[in-house]
Formats: sequence, structure tokens, C-alpha cells
Amino acid sequence: MTAVSQDALGGPEVLKLVEVERPEPGPTEVLVRVHAAGVNPTDWKHRASGGFLGAPPFVLGWDVSGVVEAVGIGAALHKPGDEVYGMLRYPFGHGAFAEYVTAPARTFVRKPRGLDHVQAAALPLAALTAWQALVDTAGLRSGQRVLIHAAAGGVGHLAVQIAKARGAYVIGTASEAKHALLRTLGADELIDYRTTDFTEVVRDVDVVLDTMGGDHGERSLTTMRPGGVIVSIVLSVLDAGLVDKAAARGMRAEDILVEPDHSALKAITALVEAGKLHAELDTVLPLAEAAKAHERGQSNRVTGKIVLEVAGR
Repeated sequence: MTAVSQDALGGPEVLKLVEVERPEPGPTEVLVRVHAAGVNPTDWKHRASGGFLGAPPFVLGWDVSGVVEAVGIGAALHKPGDEVYGMLRYPFGHGAFAEYVTAPARTFVRKPRGLDHVQAAALPLAALTAWQALVDTAGLRSGQRVLIHAAAGGVGHLAVQIAKARGAYVIGTASEAKHALLRTLGADELIDYRTTDFTEVVRDVDVVLDTMGGDHGERSLTTMRPGGVIVSIVLSVLDAGLVDKAAARGMRAEDILVEPDHSALKAITALVEAGKLHAELDTVLPLAEAAKAHERGQSNRVTGKIVLEVAGR
């Protein structure tokens, strides 16, 4: 099968099309023919540094939407021909930038009705990240106030919609050019980070989702109520002592790595099918142009998600 791999760490130019052996599903696994694969910041970070994966060669990609081709022994959840989507186990289940992938059957759920594979592939990793941060970790409830940093990004714009679906009041930071879109997604209050310091205008927040890192975590503490929680998806933030600084204010600080979650993905699917959640597509490119997708992603001008189309829609 064809895949996108690399022999060295570096810029987007290290990505290349290669021919590799098609995998076979083991017990409780399924083989999925990939129709589309989402592209996320973790992809270009691993491409450049190796990250959790170490030295190449490796095939990147965690977001998959496609069709079940074969099932392993005991994998009764899906049948050949089923249209499914899901996130491969993070970080070591990578390999979505290829024509086929294998994974445990419960990695996948049925593709949402009304979405094509490109639209579906944009969802899993980012939507699960937002869900696990806001719902599982922060316990976001109706009526609470949530501050979402980089609200127009891949995780951010899905977090806005998930928070609204749960009845929260949503405050987002984003450049002014992206405010109109975020309002259509349900944001109640928007702050242009280029002209306004959010710490000067935001107060009484129950939950903060930090997708940025740097000093955003510590600065966000000034916007929170006692008893509030900040959840970071940038793991290095808590190394700076944010847990202790939050505790001193009667608050809680957590970080998360996204995990495959069958029940959460089904809940996300239900929101999609109810018209309460969708991924904005920034760019769709063929698999052969994975390097261009990475270049686009690293431009810091992306609104929503980038997707690679592997097979025809």
C-alpha cells in the first residue's frame, strides 16, 4: 500500500510517498481502508522532533475515516463495508497517512450520518481532546462560564460548540477576523488577542481550556473563580508550577493527553447528527501533498482543520 513516511526528522520536505506492506488485523482488530485522514499540530511536531515516537522511519497521522475492509478474530463490533471513523491510539497507534490501518475495533464508531469521509476525518482527535478536557476533566456544567484560548483553532472551534451544547457561556480568544465565524458556532463573547489583554476584561470564569501554553495558564488564573479549573493540552505548562499556583488560589490545574474513547466518540457523533457540532475545513489536499498540508498547518493561519484525502469520496 501507499503511505507517507520519513527517514529523518526535519521540515515538511522530509515527508515522502513510500510503498509498505498492508497490515493485517489481529484479534479484536479491524482493517480500515482509509478514505481521509485529519492533520493535527501533533503531526508536524512529531515530524520535526520525533516526540513520543523517537527516531524515524514512521508513518504519522491519528485521525481516520474510512471503510472496514476486514475484521480479526473476535472483532464483532464492525463488519466489512461499515463506514467508520475514529482516532488511533495516541501516541503509539499512529499511521493514518496511509491507504490502510489496523486498530482495535472499539477505536472506531459508525461515521456520522450526513458527513462524507473528509468531514468526518476532521473530527476525532480534536473533538475527543475538547470533550475529555471540558467534560471528563473539568466537568463543565450548564450555566458555567468557560474561557477557550485559540477558539478558532482545531481543538478550539470544536470546544466552543461542545461547551455551548452543554449550556455554558463561552468566551473565546481569537483574531478579530475570526470572530464572525465563532459567533455562528455559538461563542457569546470574543476577545481579539492582538489588541486586548484577556486578563483585563475576563472575570468569574469556571473553566479555562488552554490550547496555547506559554504564560497563558498562569495569566488565566486571574480570570477564574475560586473552585475553577484550568485544563491544559500543552503538557509542559504544568511543569512550570501551575498546579501549586492554582491550588494557592483555591483552584485546580490539570493537563491531558487525548485517548481513544468509544463512548465519548459516540456522544460526539450524536452531537454531529443533532446539528450541534461540525468541523470547519480549512484545507483539503490529496495524500501525496502531505508536505503542503504540514506547511499550511505551521503557518499559524489555519481556521479549523486540515484533511488529507486518501481515497475518493
